[in-house]
Amino acid sequence: MKAAELIGKSTSELKAALTTLQRKQFKLRLVKAGGELTKTHEIRETRRSIARVMTMIAKEGKKT
Repeated sequence: MKAAELIGKSTSELKAALTTLQRKQFKLRLVKAGGELTKTHEIRETRRSIARVMTMIAKEGKKT
C-alpha cells in the first residue's frame, strides 16, 4: 500500500485497513512457521504498510 493511496482517507478507513493488514501479517507468520512461505518479501511489505497506516493515523490525530 502506497502512501498516496492513504492520503484523504478517514480515520475509520485507516483503522479498517490497519486491521486487515495485521490479519494478513498474522497469516503470513503462520505460513512461515509451517515452512510453506515462498514469497518471503510479503512479510516485509506488509510490515511496512502497517507502519505507513499507523503514521497516517497519528498524523490525523495531530490535526484535530
